[in-house]
Amino acid sequence: MEEAHPYIPNSAPDVKKEMLEAIGVKSIDDLYKQIPEEIRLKGRLNLPEPLTSELELRNHVLSILNKNADPGDYKSFLGGGCWNHYVPAICDEINHRSEFLTAYAGDPYEDNGRFQALFEYESLMGELLDMDVVSVPTFSWGQSAAMSLRMASRITGRREAIVPDVMSRERFLLIKNYCEPSMKIRTVKHDRETGMIDLEDLRNKISGDTAAVYFENPAYLGFIETGGKEISEISHEKGGMVVVGVDPISLGVLSPPGHYGADIVCGELQSLGIHQHFGGGLGGFISSRDDEKIVMEYPLRLFGTTKNSRGEQVFGDVAYERTSFAKREGGKDFVGTMAALWGITAGVYLALMGPKGMNEIGKLIMQRSRYAMKKMGEIPGVTLPFSRSPHFKEFVVNFDRTGKRVKEINRRLLKDKIFGGLDLSEVFPENGQSALFSINETHTYQDIGFLVERLREAVS
Repeated sequence: MEEAHPYIPNSAPDVKKEMLEAIGVKSIDDLYKQIPEEIRLKGRLNLPEPLTSELELRNHVLSILNKNADPGDYKSFLGGGCWNHYVPAICDEINHRSEFLTAYAGDPYEDNGRFQALFEYESLMGELLDMDVVSVPTFSWGQSAAMSLRMASRITGRREAIVPDVMSRERFLLIKNYCEPSMKIRTVKHDRETGMIDLEDLRNKISGDTAAVYFENPAYLGFIETGGKEISEISHEKGGMVVVGVDPISLGVLSPPGHYGADIVCGELQSLGIHQHFGGGLGGFISSRDDEKIVMEYPLRLFGTTKNSRGEQVFGDVAYERTSFAKREGGKDFVGTMAALWGITAGVYLALMGPKGMNEIGKLIMQRSRYAMKKMGEIPGVTLPFSRSPHFKEFVVNFDRTGKRVKEINRRLLKDKIFGGLDLSEVFPENGQSALFSINETHTYQDIGFLVERLREAVS
């Protein structure tokens, strides 16, 4: 006899029968008549037996979760776009508040301060970036970069963008998939000694159809692109725009991209008080000067402040008609659910740190990462590509002369509860057995010394 399923709503036989009668069919199978008989699944799915009580289900899930190691027992030197920065307790305290944690975009019924919080986030980010306009967060750095390039294409009427050949493969593919076929994505070579963009190759590749040149600072491989002004001049001379991707935690010590010619700045918020969340605590941003021709091409919501009919200060959307919320498929880009919660969190982090705090943490990260580079470069057989360039937080380490593979070295480090560098050997094979290491404010000099000694053992 058919019974109600404990986890499926409306599965009681009488309820199902009533629902089927209401829509005019005799059985659930009638709903699938449009699917050819020969491709329908016959028999049972290859699944384990069901858990028939909540207690069994709870115990089963706990047994899976207990396989996870406590991250506090490990030292992580992984980077590559998601970093193990320190998260102040107040960031979690604020973003766990119900009016923010459960808020959803679009309607005023749940705006219990959310619009103001996002306005404050945008204001704080604008100060850090030295830009006038900042969007609500997108899903990631990759999406914000892709949207920025599409903005540049709409503004210039051109259909090509040039990006570095040493950027994150994941980010590159996201940009390529998001922009093509509307835009063609081309890569520019890098200088083998410094890692920076090869300016001569850029001059040869830029054309009258180039909507924008995109580069990152710090770059994906950690070095600081000191040729930003020259890159901007090359693009602007051809009538193109400049889009720069940044890790905002670096801007307490590095010049904002607008100072060396960027028209649009994008990047990743995760370093500003957001946990890694199994790689999912990501939120991209887009920013620019208050130039109407640029602002009106933003596909994302922008929050501003004004006075209502009673003379009170209120917060709300700016130029809402740009968005797909207003025009649906007629919007600049189709957007929906985004990562606004991480914008609020980043705002809390920036308000807590202030200009002095951002300067201090930037200096600390640069000093410790430089110290780690120096010490790791003293290990026999270990070399540091691009060491002639200044770096922030991340750097490449090559193990070719040791005769060891990165995977082998990382397995050895795991025995000492160390997450080693991100293996680059498959995505950048021209750099041999190389890994991307990340050093930030959570790593003490003792932690770095421990890593160096364990690395020395692993490659000996």
